[in-house]
Amino acid sequence: MADAAVTLTVTHGTAKHNIEVRGQDGVEPLLKDMADAIMQVTGVPLQSQKLICKGKSLREMEQSLSSLGVKQGCKVMLIGKRNSPEEEAGLKKLKELEKSVEQILKKLEKVDGELTGLKNGFLAKDLQAEALGKLDHRVKGTAEQFMKLLEQLDSMSLPENFSDCRIKKKGLVKAIQTHLALCDRIEASISDQQTKLHSKNFALSE
Repeated sequence: MADAAVTLTVTHGTAKHNIEVRGQDGVEPLLKDMADAIMQVTGVPLQSQKLICKGKSLREMEQSLSSLGVKQGCKVMLIGKRNSPEEEAGLKKLKELEKSVEQILKKLEKVDGELTGLKNGFLAKDLQAEALGKLDHRVKGTAEQFMKLLEQLDSMSLPENFSDCRIKKKGLVKAIQTHLALCDRIEASISDQQTKLHSKNFALSE
């Protein structure tokens, strides 16, 4: 097995950077791993990078470094411009919003898990009505938080040339819309469960 880490020298203009590139899950690094590491050090976004090693342009992102002839101690030349400070600030804000989305999603997944447990009879019948009410309140709360994030994204005005930001924003909007659809499904499932419980209780009281 090839070594899971490769140390390279990257030249970008007059600057030189020694970087260590690691593969995912212990496998040997791919070109995309190197491009990511270079982006972290130089700030040049992936789509703006032109990478050259031994006079050859490197483009196949899914190929391993060794198959492209990039080995330990190799020199790689980077051509490409960094994002403007304004776009970097936009990207930073979008990354913060992305973290918020992930945190809210975890709460939603917890509600979904508890609802599944309740459906499978993991809770005494006399406690189910109250539990369903609380789950309903929680899922409505997460939907509200997702809507607020959508509003924040909607209020972000990005110039046409901020391509990194625009791609990130589009992906986040799509993700939130998917999560909101899940909120709707969970809410409908809670409502269905409440109706069933009400019917059973009504039948028992007769």
